Amino acid sequence: MKIMLITDAWDPQVNGVVTTMKRVIAETEAMGHEWEIVSPADGFPTVPLPTYSEIRLALFARRKIEDRFHEFEPDAVHIVTEGPLGMAGRAMCLRLKHPFSTAYHTRFPEYLSARLPVPVSWGYRFVRWFHKYSGRVMVPTPSMVDELSRWKFRNTVAWSRGVDIDLFNPARRIEEGQPGDPFAGLPRPIFLNVGRVAVEKNIETFLKLDLPGSKVVVGDGPQLEELKRKYPEVSFTGARFGEDLATCFACADVFVFPSLTDTFGLVVLEAMASGTPVAAFDATGPRDVIPGSGAGAIAKDLDSLADAALECLTLDRARCRDYAEGYSWRACAEAFIENLQPLPPPERKRFWQRIRLGRRRTAPPVPQLEAPKEET
Repeated sequence: MKIMLITDAWDPQVNGVVTTMKRVIAETEAMGHEWEIVSPADGFPTVPLPTYSEIRLALFARRKIEDRFHEFEPDAVHIVTEGPLGMAGRAMCLRLKHPFSTAYHTRFPEYLSARLPVPVSWGYRFVRWFHKYSGRVMVPTPSMVDELSRWKFRNTVAWSRGVDIDLFNPARRIEEGQPGDPFAGLPRPIFLNVGRVAVEKNIETFLKLDLPGSKVVVGDGPQLEELKRKYPEVSFTGARFGEDLATCFACADVFVFPSLTDTFGLVVLEAMASGTPVAAFDATGPRDVIPGSGAGAIAKDLDSLADAALECLTLDRARCRDYAEGYSWRACAEAFIENLQPLPPPERKRFWQRIRLGRRRTAPPVPQLEAPKEET
């Protein structure tokens, strides 16, 4: 198929949304599918997201999106985010009567409420309206499907994530004191958190825990400098990527995931694939992945998160790896394709015939040049 992807989250952003879609694109291209990607990197005028200047929001994009839509003639349209580009793509599809699918990657209402004095219910009213006419709303877990159904979402489907088991691998573990140890000089055990350093990630809860050894935070974000000042005993490494990041995962003893707002948390699978057990709250994402896995422990409240982290020190690291191998990006990509909402072939032909005819009728007339008069 020819698939048009419209997303407000793309390079240079580093987050689960971007990671997921880039892996899905790579896997589906290998299957023979073709993509047209509309993102803020395409030359639109942009403004910084309030309270999060690292993220740029694209403006005045609808005309350009429609032009690219007509030129590409996609079989399916998928809208990733509820931002300005997503809004423009949604409006285009509704106006042209072309079906589309959407994804619920991020707890937008909770993120908004964490940053601005806006009730969570207002945020859910908006996202329910945004996704209302989507043929399928792809959400990461069954528990997220149940939760959204309580907010009166009716068109959701569970779409799990994958993990790169070649990059994130226990073989990258470097024992304490050996050359290349990313945590050299830090007292063991190492309790690690990886992700965007922002208020909605609830990282400060992790930093307050009474744990032996050392706490390490890998990542960048708007709350980084504040937390570095408040917790000078914590090691903040900044963002790490590729093999460097994978080595950090493998060399940690426990991964602590305190977020209450993630819909899945790819880092949970990345830690497990590295052989590192995960301690997390009983929230969507960890709730669907950890219980019964032998690869982590769930905490019901703040007081028990430290106990869960200590319990993880006793778990079998090989079991973590075995469990993570059950999640593949290929399966994730295949499920994505199945959940798209393409036009059936006969209807697709009629749709594009109608669109081309309408564009010819509304196109401005081509000026006719008069032939030069012969001189007498």
